[in-house]
Amino acid sequence: MELGRLEYLQALVTEFQVTDSPDAKEQVLANLANFAYDPKNYEYLRQLQVLDLFLDTLTEDSETLVEFAIGGLCNLCLDKTNKDYILEANGVEPIINCLSSSNEETVMSAVTTLMYLTTPQSRQQTTALPVVECMLRFSLSASRRLRNLATVFLEDYCTPLQVEEARNLSKHTAVGIPLPKD
Repeated sequence: MELGRLEYLQALVTEFQVTDSPDAKEQVLANLANFAYDPKNYEYLRQLQVLDLFLDTLTEDSETLVEFAIGGLCNLCLDKTNKDYILEANGVEPIINCLSSSNEETVMSAVTTLMYLTTPQSRQQTTALPVVECMLRFSLSASRRLRNLATVFLEDYCTPLQVEEARNLSKHTAVGIPLPKD
């Protein structure tokens, strides 16, 4: 059965790479993101370079593809090997860029992924000043889910000094990353 799993995942990756249909790409990526939820699939997904596929997809124009890619990364980065891979592949920056999405699911997954990726070594990147400023804005969101997640990020991942610095900076700047639309 295990061999069947790898072959099935390989077929999905191949389909994603060869199809010209935007709908088929979305469907395949949604499936891969769902498979990324199960730790039994981590090794296979690494073997098939699905982490790279998700990271590369973060820069696509399709909001839906980006949503599924960041969702897949969010599922995968609970695993230490995957987390290290994403950090070493300079994955934090494209994940931070997802914070400016107008899609709330994409933003929620990006915030959660940044939380999962925060280590003593990566903290400087995952809680950089623009990220903290963004979380301050999200903590004022009309969306209760986003407001609560941003508040947890600020309280659990940032120092009081970082939050204060971001508060002072945002008093002096006009606009930054916009809030996602509900």
